[in-house]
Amino acid sequence: MPVPSGSLGPYKAKRHFGKTPEPRARRRRSKDRHLFVVQKHRARQLHYDFRLEADGVLKSWSLPKGPSLDPAVKRFAVAVEDHPVDYTTFEGVIPDGEYGAGTVMVWDRGRFGTEDDTDVAAARRQGRLQFTLEGEKLKGSWNLVRMRGNSWLLVKRRDGFASKKDVTAAAPASVASRRLLRDIATDEGGDVEKAATGDPHKRSRARKP
Repeated sequence: MPVPSGSLGPYKAKRHFGKTPEPRARRRRSKDRHLFVVQKHRARQLHYDFRLEADGVLKSWSLPKGPSLDPAVKRFAVAVEDHPVDYTTFEGVIPDGEYGAGTVMVWDRGRFGTEDDTDVAAARRQGRLQFTLEGEKLKGSWNLVRMRGNSWLLVKRRDGFASKKDVTAAAPASVASRRLLRDIATDEGGDVEKAATGDPHKRSRARKP
């Protein structure tokens, strides 16, 4: 069944907040009310978490592969539990033994808009959402389309921001700290060797601004 709308119960139930540095399950709206974030997450497997603000939470999808700027490439996405809006700034290490244990990077973030001010939660229930992104790496128009259950596709629409460039390889560092995954793990006590498998090979340490 599709993930229920607007509930932080599943998020809270999966986490021990005395152990994980992740934000607590607090429902609130940002001043902008249209935030998005894409987090690069090296847990058991490397993946990207795509999140859009709606109804005081972040509607969330997990992508086994990062977003593609090529409209011909359809990225598989799985709808997961809502996250708190405070998660837009979360970057760090989730400890071993905790849900999603591993290194998390703020890979991209910014604001988004929907066509004709479509309600995100309603569009998600209906299974189709068209939106524009204004991030540092991701820009322009996109579609999220449900196939069945919690299985979706994320697709770039044809516009001036479409490209065949592999943006995940070309821009691997955090937009928040300019660090690579292994740098975040090194700085914050994570598994450096595991995190490094999500970085480009033969890259020097990224410097903080």
